[in-house]
This record gives sequence, C-alpha cells and structure tokens, in this order.
Amino acid sequence: MSNHDLVINRKMARQNGIVQPLLTDLYQITMAYAYWKSGKVNDVAVFDLFFRTNPFQGEFTIFAGLEECLKFLENFHYSDSDIDYLMQTLPDNIEPEFYAYLKDLTCKDIKLSAIEEGSVVFPRVPLLRIEGPLIVAQLLETTLLTLVNFASLMATNAARYRMVAGKNVSLLEFGLRRAQGPDGGLSASKYAYVGGFDGTSNVLAGKMFDIPVRGTHAHSFVTSFSSLADVRSAALRHAGSHESCDLLQRAADWRRRVATVLDVSPEEASDGELAALISYAVAFPTGFLALVDTYDVKRSGLLNFCAVALALNDCGYRAVGIRIDSGDLAYLSVLARNSFEQIAEAFKLNWFAKLTIVASNDINEDTILSLNEQGHKIDCFGIGTHLVTCQRQPALGCVYKLVEINGQPRIKLSQDVGKVTIPGHKEAYRLFGADGHALIDLLQRSSEPAPVVGQKVLCRHPFQESKRAYVIPSKVEHLYKECWSAGRVRVRSKPLSEVRARVQASLRALRQDIKRNLNPTPYKVAVSDDLYSFIHDLWLQNAPIGELS
Repeated sequence: MSNHDLVINRKMARQNGIVQPLLTDLYQITMAYAYWKSGKVNDVAVFDLFFRTNPFQGEFTIFAGLEECLKFLENFHYSDSDIDYLMQTLPDNIEPEFYAYLKDLTCKDIKLSAIEEGSVVFPRVPLLRIEGPLIVAQLLETTLLTLVNFASLMATNAARYRMVAGKNVSLLEFGLRRAQGPDGGLSASKYAYVGGFDGTSNVLAGKMFDIPVRGTHAHSFVTSFSSLADVRSAALRHAGSHESCDLLQRAADWRRRVATVLDVSPEEASDGELAALISYAVAFPTGFLALVDTYDVKRSGLLNFCAVALALNDCGYRAVGIRIDSGDLAYLSVLARNSFEQIAEAFKLNWFAKLTIVASNDINEDTILSLNEQGHKIDCFGIGTHLVTCQRQPALGCVYKLVEINGQPRIKLSQDVGKVTIPGHKEAYRLFGADGHALIDLLQRSSEPAPVVGQKVLCRHPFQESKRAYVIPSKVEHLYKECWSAGRVRVRSKPLSEVRARVQASLRALRQDIKRNLNPTPYKVAVSDDLYSFIHDLWLQNAPIGELS
C-alpha cells in the first residue's frame, strides 16, 4: 500500500469514530436476542438495501457511502463498555450467554456486494447485497442505512447543482454553519465534492478528505472599519522588487480615476469599506477576492474594489475577483462584468475584464435556472443551506429487506404494490442501446446466465404484466462487485477525486431527457422473464385467500 493510500485510510478511520455497532436502533438488538433465543444462530440470510423513489422529483440517484460501509464492517466489534451499557439497558431477563455471544461477533462471515460508489442508480435495484449469518446481517441494518441514505442524497443534490450550473461555472459548498450538526456538516462537505462541487469552506473537511478549501471574508470584516484612518499599515512589498508600495495612497488615487470611467461619485463610496479592502489586500495580495455588497454594490463596493485591485496591479499583483451576497444577482453580475470590461479597456489591462464573480445568498437549483435565463455573468456559486440540508427533499428513504433465508426466498407483500419486495438472491445488469447510452437496468435470479451483447433479452416490468420489451444490448455491465468477504475489504480504496470522476462518467451514460430538470423521462428498471414468474408464483403462495359470504 502506498503512503497516499495509508493517508486516505487514516482519514477515513478518523471520520468513522462515531460509526460503531451501537449506532443503531434498539429493535435491532432486541431482534438479535429473539433470533438467538429462537435458535437461529446458524441461519443464513440475504438482505437487499435499495430505495423506491428518486429524490428531488428527478429520475436518477447517485450512490455514495460505500467506503464508509466497508470501514464499518472492518471495525465491527462490541467493546466491553458497549456490553456493559447493553446489560444496563436491556431487560433483566436477557441471558448472560447472549452478551458473551455479542462480545465475539465480527463481520468475518458477512459477504457484501455493491454497485460501484459514484454510480448513477435507480429505484428497486439493490445498492448493497448483504449475505451471511442472520443475526449479524440484521445488526448491520440501521448503520448501513444511515451511511448510505444521506451520502447518496447529498451526492445526488450536488450532481443536480452541477448539471444546472454547467461545466464552466465553479461550485463551492458554504453550508457548514447551516448543516445538521457537525457530523452532517462533514458528510455534506464530503459528498458535495463527490457530486461535483469544486471546493468547500469547511476547513476540517478539507483536511480529512483532501478537498480544496476556499473562502474570503464576511461583512463583519468590512463593517469593522469606519474610515481610512483605520488602515494601520498600507505598506506592501512590490512583487517584482524590494520596493515598498503605499496601497492606501494608490487606492485613493485610483478611486478618483475609476469613478470617472464608471460614472459614479467617489463621495458616495464608503471610506470604511475602502479601508477594509485595502487591509484585506495587504494581508492577501495574491488572493484578493472581496465582498462588495456590504453597503451598495454599484455606488460603493465595485468602485472600492476596482480601486484596490488597480493599486495591487501597480504593486505587481493581480486581484482574483469579487463576491456578491445579496440583491439582484443577475443584474449585479452583469453590472460588475461590464464595469470590469470598461476598466480593462480604459487602462489597457485585458486580464481585468476576466476577474472572477462569485455569487452566494441562499441559492438553490431554481435560482440558478432563473439566473441562466437572465444571462448572468457569474463564474462561481457559493451554495449553503439548500445544498447541505437538502431542503427540497430531506431524506432518500433507502430500505433494508430480507429476501432470502437458508436458501429459501422471502417476499414482503403490501396493498401498495410499490412496497412489494423482489425476492431471492439476484444479480443486476445495465444494458446499453445502440447509441451508447444506458437503456435499462435488468434484475435476474443469480442462477440465470448473464445477458449477452447482441442477443435479444426479454425485459419485464416487475409487477405489470403488459409492460415488456425485447432489448438487444450493445454493451452489458454487471453492476455488482464483491466488496467484502472473509473478513477483508476486496476492493481498492479510492480517493474522493476518483469517486467524483465516476459520478460524471456515469451521468454521461444517461440520455439528456432522463437528466433534465423539468419532466424528466423515467429510466426503466426491469426483471427477467424467469424472475417475473418467480415473483408472482411466490406472491400467490404467500397472499392470503379471501372468502366471500
């Protein structure tokens, strides 16, 4: 293992401090005792972890959280303090031998197969298949669900933002202060990056997950300055020599000149704001990106920023750009871009026209779509609340269902057909059409031969008899990989950058109409003819027969 892999593993282990066997629902442990008491210690089960509906009124989901699941299996063990706590918490009639049984439990006999993390996935197709001792597999349920549910929801939300923003606009996650607690904040930063964001303001997430960290300053920095007298030191060493530049004098001179070009009054601009921007530029001459909406973007913020940026240029440095955090973002971004272009032309500085414009202020998907229609000039969005809290849909709703016990299939029935499970040990395949796009996901019984490229396959809706079609795949992708067995991780630990790249590659395999924001086309998930018959035979066997009188 390389040093880089060791670093990744250490970082993952740090995040998993809270992920342990007691991070579960009480009923998992009470069921475990009932199983144990019933003599089911040697029973072998198969569970599927899947979801029923895509989030955000869309037609795709991004699978994330697998790496965390594998770490959980690797570290699964009840400590002495865990056992002591359970002995105090569970009813007094629990036999002591059960606690001894729990103390020795590990996941060495569990086998976990999964779709590759970062893949686009769809309802009913199991994301994880867990096989092994019934009691152990049952005890994994809640923790695996909590590791997959939010991770997949966040990655999907981020991927949707990436699609509406477009390839040429940067996305930064600014949501830590609004996240659902510190653990939610770390997970949000991590999976926003996986989904396609370019960086985060979360410093700890940057350290733990090797995510680029970005940030400027807040309005409080600007309002902490009242006048130019508050500038304590404006001396800046010239980038190309040992000479010193007086940034205060140069910025004051430039403000008068820029005001003429932009046709604004320098008397209306805030001296306190200019003092703040000068002080920030002295501190960060190579990374000067300033907030310009503390008072008034048009009459003060832009003028003061441009004055300081031009003063920095005199001293051999190039400013980065501005951030706008309030107001009409489309109008203000166009105003800013026009102002930069005017200055670039007036003072023969071509680079000035291309300064970065960052926008924040409670942005969501619909905001970006509206800004696109208005022809905004924003280069980067900083997105917080709506991203990290997934306000449009706060939960994915993955479920964990028993589909086989001791080699015998199990089915859960419901009057709501959408909640009927697909029984048995299954394999999943993605079939691609002649145009190279993913066409349909096909579930089969594991005993069936895999689909073959160029050979006709009958694909059926799992519950509606008339919905069926033949598919001749141009490519067949087997979706499951064995990730954990015999007490060992069986797949290479991937850095987040690889998982992130997988998300975009997987999305490119979908037709555009499936990914569009408004009325997307549902992606088809089907079962083989053999599995269809198997489901319905088992349904008839288990459904009670009514009696009319």
